[in-house]
Amino acid sequence: MKCFAAWLAIGSAVILSGCATGSGVALDAPRAAISPEDVRLYTEPPARYVVIGLVDATSRAGGFQRAKMSRAVEELKVQAAKLGANGVLIESIGDTRGGMVGGFGGSMMYAAHVPSKSASGKAIYVPRD
Repeated sequence: MKCFAAWLAIGSAVILSGCATGSGVALDAPRAAISPEDVRLYTEPPARYVVIGLVDATSRAGGFQRAKMSRAVEELKVQAAKLGANGVLIESIGDTRGGMVGGFGGSMMYAAHVPSKSASGKAIYVPRD
């Protein structure tokens, strides 16, 4: 049974390893969705832009902290692309309280803290001159 609990823990970690979730709220007239690869990230506002909406993302599980942050930032681009934005003006990046994952197998119980990384910003449209 101890072996079962260990495999259950490993399996849970593998299943959760690529998870990132996000959301976007449109503030402007709807635009056609674009490819996330066409969304550019900005840490400083460009000279001209229109705010289309607000986006946020969280990467909760699996991998190193840098990988979690990369997944959260990539999810920002996905959410912005759904709104038709060609840019994200990043407002915050950091840690959030994660959850716990655990289970019970035979006579053994396990639990592990799962820290999260999050990012948020403004979905923007930058005219291409």
